[in-house]
Amino acid sequence: MSVISVVIPAYNAERTIWETIDSVLKQSFQDFELIVINDGSKDRTLEIVRSIQDERVKIFSYDNGGLPVARNRGISHATGEYIAFLDADDLWTPDKLELQLAALQQHPEAGVAYSWTVCMIEEGEALSYRQLPPTTFTGNIYSELLQSNFIAHGSNVLVRREAVDSVGDFDPACTSCADWDYWLRLAARWQYVLVPQNQIFYRRTLGSMSSNVEVMEERGLFMIEKAYREAPSELQYLKSQTMSNFYRYCAELCLEYRPSMSGIRKAQGKLWTAIRIHPQILLDLSIWKLIAKLIMRLLFTQKIASLLLRVNRQMSTQYDSRLQLDK
Repeated sequence: MSVISVVIPAYNAERTIWETIDSVLKQSFQDFELIVINDGSKDRTLEIVRSIQDERVKIFSYDNGGLPVARNRGISHATGEYIAFLDADDLWTPDKLELQLAALQQHPEAGVAYSWTVCMIEEGEALSYRQLPPTTFTGNIYSELLQSNFIAHGSNVLVRREAVDSVGDFDPACTSCADWDYWLRLAARWQYVLVPQNQIFYRRTLGSMSSNVEVMEERGLFMIEKAYREAPSELQYLKSQTMSNFYRYCAELCLEYRPSMSGIRKAQGKLWTAIRIHPQILLDLSIWKLIAKLIMRLLFTQKIASLLLRVNRQMSTQYDSRLQLDK
């Protein structure tokens, strides 16, 4: 039995699956099994995974059930004391499992370890990088996670098996927000520990689930209602802030994935909704950066705006890198 079970759900992932698996095989901690759930792929995903000569790689094929169902199927095959989830287009740094496992071993009261994330943003053939805002939450993080999904995606955490067993399956009804729902349910029962390093590369492309803004919004609102039905009465006052943060996120998705004027107008509407629901959001510097980005898109042609935004993103990436070097 391996110490860690790594679960990778894969659907039509031929373009990225090899690189994703390779980032697991190159981990400094090597006592793991790698479970690939082939979720009804119609491309060469199955062929590529089968070509990898490593006895730790196990593949199970099913009819397409969607991402939450595929993760649940992976859990059912897992034998490790800890479980990590990795989407088929994301990557880990080589020390990800080692440092997260060490963090959990040093904090036996914690059930979940998480790290910081860098976004890989694909724009045609170009690839740029942007660090997601780092958080420092640790211990009982339920109220903070209720307000915003700072875990950010499904490729981040390492979870004790007993913690997984205590909360059950991913909820298929939440679809694109099933990871946030699951991290919240874990946070209601278990403490979290942070590894304060960039260890996950989270890929964003036009083909990714987060690019379908309408589905994300619908399922996100469904998940938020579910979360507050289960949240204690003393935290119900946070709902307006949660809704505001979520509409801000939807505005960001519109600007990122809908470069047309209709997409920009939708972003404008969602940003106004975020401000109307919770006006205190205007005290957050990041909302003003989003407003500036929206104005830039409204004032300039798409080609010029994209160029300016790309330059700004590269400058921000360089600044983040200098900060990391200074530390």
